[in-house]
Amino acid sequence: MFINKRNHLLSVIKVLLLMMAGLLFISLYHCSTISAETNADAIPLQPIIDAARSGEVIMLAPGTYSGPVHIDKMLTINGNNNRATLLNTSAEGQIAVLIRADGVQMTNLNIQQNNDGEAAAVQVKADRVTLSGLAVHTAGFGIVLREANSGVITKNKIRWFIPKGAVPGTRGNGIDLYNSHGTEIKENEIAYLRDGIYLENSRNTVVDQNKLSYLRYGVHCMYINGSKIINNVGEYNITGAMVMGVTDVVVSGNSFRKQSQNVHSQGILLYDVRTSSIVNNAVEGNRVGIYMQQSSDNILQNNLVLRNYIGIQFEDAEGNRFQRNGFVANVIEAQATGSRDNEMTGNYWDAFEGLDLTGDGVSDLPFAINPFYQQLISNNAAYQLFFQSPGMTFLSDMYTNGKSQWSTDPAPLMQLAAGAAAEGQTGGGQGTVMVVGWLLLFLSVISIIYMGVLRI
Repeated sequence: MFINKRNHLLSVIKVLLLMMAGLLFISLYHCSTISAETNADAIPLQPIIDAARSGEVIMLAPGTYSGPVHIDKMLTINGNNNRATLLNTSAEGQIAVLIRADGVQMTNLNIQQNNDGEAAAVQVKADRVTLSGLAVHTAGFGIVLREANSGVITKNKIRWFIPKGAVPGTRGNGIDLYNSHGTEIKENEIAYLRDGIYLENSRNTVVDQNKLSYLRYGVHCMYINGSKIINNVGEYNITGAMVMGVTDVVVSGNSFRKQSQNVHSQGILLYDVRTSSIVNNAVEGNRVGIYMQQSSDNILQNNLVLRNYIGIQFEDAEGNRFQRNGFVANVIEAQATGSRDNEMTGNYWDAFEGLDLTGDGVSDLPFAINPFYQQLISNNAAYQLFFQSPGMTFLSDMYTNGKSQWSTDPAPLMQLAAGAAAEGQTGGGQGTVMVVGWLLLFLSVISIIYMGVLRI
């Protein structure tokens, strides 16, 4: 009887553990999913489009429709609250939806692009196209714009998809723009692709409130003068935002966390950036919080740089204004080589022991970024083994060569400025933490019951 009770309890425990594991998986990877069906009775969508008149609204009945399709006239296609699915299993290289007419709107539709190539689920070659509420699973690219201006891409969920048993192909980008200006990319969720949002030669673009995770680069942009990258959240990417070759760009209000799995991981990477504003961002738990190279005449202000291995790293960056940023709990606060004439003042460095004799909240001692360790490991990486060892700290303190040219904050703050990005901005993931907490509590209770039964 005792053995039967114990076996029965063990069976119950296994079932409950499986249920809890399922709930945890859902909490970590919640998104709308599309089944990998290959329904031979799927309704061809192209004849429905061909039969519609320009300006007409097509409300698709729930069900599965087959692609690919071309849209060459102004239409509105509504997927009926995502109860309609467009399935494209055509030959390699065929795009699921190709839009070549201005003013097309496509909303609330599931799109499953699972042929063998890198083709896009949706490709746009027209102006003023709106794509909203789409749930896209793609074996290649998600949404691609080419020579397409003034588009709106909002509230879409885009993920990588490979049918069961198929060989994984090369992942494409979630949203990919080339020579497409004035586009609004807002409130999209993108995961498990190459780059989340890739912008090239696409000016005056707004990238706002997107969630980007498990990607190479959350946002990857080149030559997008006059654009805004604002209020986005990036986690577990190699780099949160890679901004290259731009002028007059605003990078503001973003939160980039836990980009640390790669030796080249950064929260925000700025390369060849001019006259741009990087303000009110929070970078937390990255290998490098902010990396700036060959960039000049920019403003970096009110950023919170928290719990990174290296807070900020300058290389050949000159003439930038760097003020009222907060550095908290970084292993290395800052590194700088070949970087002169930067106006660095009024930042908070929590590892710096300042001295405020006047009581004005500003240290009377300057904070200088010592380049000794960075120069040493750049010549011989093996010296990283001695990081923060007593000998390395002693040598670094003794090093004063060219000190007049070191990047220096002459008036560091004694306390974190109220204007810096709020620490709470980086606190996401409370839901997951709660689920994990409940799971641990559940396991504890089961363990107590189980041990009690064994003693009976």
